[in-house]
Amino acid sequence: MPYEFRPASRIPPHDAIEFAPPRGYDRAHAGVAPGTWSDDGAHALALLDSLLTRSGLDLTDLGARLSGWYRQGDYAVGGRVFDVGVQTSRALAALAAGRPARDAGPADVYDNGNGALMRVLPLALWHRGDDASLVHLAHEQGLPTHGHARSQACCAAYCLWARAELRGDRGGLAAATARLTALYAAVPAWADHLHELDVHVAPDDRAAAPTGTGYVVDCLRSAAWAVEGADGYTLAVRRAIALGNDTDTTACVAGGIAGIRWGRADIPTRWREGLLGGEVLDPLLERLLAHVR
Repeated sequence: MPYEFRPASRIPPHDAIEFAPPRGYDRAHAGVAPGTWSDDGAHALALLDSLLTRSGLDLTDLGARLSGWYRQGDYAVGGRVFDVGVQTSRALAALAAGRPARDAGPADVYDNGNGALMRVLPLALWHRGDDASLVHLAHEQGLPTHGHARSQACCAAYCLWARAELRGDRGGLAAATARLTALYAAVPAWADHLHELDVHVAPDDRAAAPTGTGYVVDCLRSAAWAVEGADGYTLAVRRAIALGNDTDTTACVAGGIAGIRWGRADIPTRWREGLLGGEVLDPLLERLLAHVR
């Protein structure tokens, strides 16, 4: 998060990317303590809490929890909200004006930020149905903030990728997209959005690498590039941040997969111990573990 909105040329070398940037670095959100999660973490926890509390996806409840984050800092470290995407802000304003959560997310082709993708991983961890059901719910959970089919397709591909990683399948985003293509076979309009993903980027080819922007397709491709060129959690997250731009979300999406692939023990102890907000995170984590046992 301290590297957000900085171009790749201004990101420190890999081994200097830490919770606290090098001394003198012009960090983003300078008044926010190192180890604080951004809107990505807060929205993911809001979705997780909603799924566990409602025993399913309840869009009205999810919309209310996202609004609670925006208005009063629910799920935020220290109750402080310091960053909100433009599209998400518009959606939350629509919710506040009384629009149903299902219809609140802007749905123009230019409304394809990564705000629904950044929060969707808890759905894949919580879900116990078949792939078609997971895809449907991945679409649905995006609606309160992101109504366009392209955003929903990216959320679905990511959930299938996470599910495969949970099984130990290392086929990556390309395999998940192939699976989603099969599920979309009867809906050509949805399949068209998958052509945007173009996931076959060589992990060592920086010239061809994605750019870590807030565009949902670029975000997902950037995360795939970061993970597939890494040998563990730390490098995957650092590679994501090194792309610059929307660093908190790229690292969030890449880190979710890296955490599944390499496990908790591969996350540096200093990062685990330096993470703030345990009073918010830990109870939800225990509830999730109780659900999946």
